[in-house]
Amino acid sequence: MTSPLEQKKIRIAGPSVATANRTWDGVVIYRTAAEGWSVDLSDAAIVRTSDEARALLAESVADDVGAIGAYVAPVEVSESGKVQPGNLREHIRSEGVTAGILIPA
Repeated sequence: MTSPLEQKKIRIAGPSVATANRTWDGVVIYRTAAEGWSVDLSDAAIVRTSDEARALLAESVADDVGAIGAYVAPVEVSESGKVQPGNLREHIRSEGVTAGILIPA
């Protein structure tokens, strides 16, 4: 499996965001439409095409002072607009710890 940090070809199969870790404390952060970072996934800029994802990732990687290890990650957006992690890896990152996470059957 390819590490998200080695994304060369970006394939988007649904809504996605750019995520990284904050440089000074390692907290998970998400790139916003205002070209900043937020710890809240609901603030993240959501992209839906490979071209949009490449542009968002390039902008995110360029901010190597505030964030490190940026990559594109899937999300799920409900009809009400609520944004949630799109896979188990991102769910674990968003929770911060693995204790108590239920893995769906």
